[in-house]
Amino acid sequence: MGAALLLTACGGGSDEDAGSVATPPTTEAPTGAPSLQVEVVAEGFDHPWDVAQAEDGTLLLDERAGGFTAVLPDGTVQEVEADLGDLFATGETGLMGLALDPAFAENRRFYTCQGVTDGDGASIEVIAWTVADDWSTATRVDDPLIGGIPVNERSGRHGGCRVEFGPGGALLVGTGDNAVGTYPQDLGVLGGKVLRADPATGEPLPDNPFVAPGDGAEDLIWTYGHRNVQGLAVRPGTDQTYSVEHGPDRNDEVNLLQPGGNYGWDPGAGGYDESVPMTDPEIEGAVPAVWDSGAPPIAPSDGTFLDGDQWGDYDGLLLLGALRGQHVLALRLDEQGQLVEQFRLPELDGTYGRIRTVEQGTDGALYVTTDNGDDRDQLLRVTPQG
Repeated sequence: MGAALLLTACGGGSDEDAGSVATPPTTEAPTGAPSLQVEVVAEGFDHPWDVAQAEDGTLLLDERAGGFTAVLPDGTVQEVEADLGDLFATGETGLMGLALDPAFAENRRFYTCQGVTDGDGASIEVIAWTVADDWSTATRVDDPLIGGIPVNERSGRHGGCRVEFGPGGALLVGTGDNAVGTYPQDLGVLGGKVLRADPATGEPLPDNPFVAPGDGAEDLIWTYGHRNVQGLAVRPGTDQTYSVEHGPDRNDEVNLLQPGGNYGWDPGAGGYDESVPMTDPEIEGAVPAVWDSGAPPIAPSDGTFLDGDQWGDYDGLLLLGALRGQHVLALRLDEQGQLVEQFRLPELDGTYGRIRTVEQGTDGALYVTTDNGDDRDQLLRVTPQG
């Protein structure tokens, strides 16, 4: 569990391996952009994966190897006791995506996407929890809410596992392909997909694109042809949802999701051929990416939109956390979702190491988790100055 801290700085193998620091082509931050204040809210974490903020200001954070932490409005940092005895935590997989229910203030319900193990092996599940009013304990209430998501039991590679609430209150789940070549294009498997479900029941929604008797498709699937979806971001005021996806040695992607869309990753049935394009133009109807990193990749791990007049020229930007890149990349998109410009936020450029999650809180601030390991990780609060 992390320790409370408040510091201030103003101004300036696996897909997730640190490797060399990538430097994607970018522009300078736009003239007139606000300077940012970065505060260390809490530290001492080990691979924190996700963070969400309740309306009362409390921050709930999880760590990949297991464990929940609450940061209360008065700055108190406390462990949230929970049963994680069946957690499967290997490589990139463990306790990962986390989201609060839109009605959290009334029902105290939240959701995790995590690896689990039992006597028959391991898998990935979405589990629904409730948390005590004093944030002391969390209790499973739907276990699982969504099951049957495959996991790479040997290495934990490509576990995906981002959860987000989409337009209309649907629960969206990004999954990884487990480094299995057939999964992304196979509509009978939940790996390499974005899933869409009723958060109350875990059942597929009736307007999902593959809901039809006898077609062999998984009714939960919303989009497919993905490699490793580690970010989902809903654009405020629109029905647009974007996925953030790891590429192999090039071409990380941001995709504007379309119901039933095929995003073109097909590493093959004879193995796992990572030399193929992230979006294969030979796949009929493959949806092109809104943004790709080119080479080398930056390993983007999450995305969030900045929303609010306090952000000035930054209002409306899509931010990506970068693991290999060790920065936060800002993308400006037009109304149709086409890229207009990109640049790195200077105050977070190489300063805090690997960036796992970026999430705008209910208070309008940007919350960031680092991913450096060895109990060196931090929860950051970023706000505009002036």
